[in-house]
Amino acid sequence: MTFIGKTVHLAIDAVLISTCLAGIKRNTGLTPKIDHISDITVREYSTKYLNLGESVYDYTVATLGSSSYFQRK
Repeated sequence: MTFIGKTVHLAIDAVLISTCLAGIKRNTGLTPKIDHISDITVREYSTKYLNLGESVYDYTVATLGSSSYFQRK
């Protein structure tokens, strides 16, 4: 696999992990403690990373909710 292919694969994996964390947050209320990160730059990027997962989760739920293949119970 090429360098670009591996980079894309890792980026997609990172988004999937962030989306999984967003789902855990929505269903259980558990979230990573990013307040304990001392470096402000890392804390800001961690917040952006988790917000990306929230956005992907919201988009996925909205898309599946309007699909005829899924139903709400």
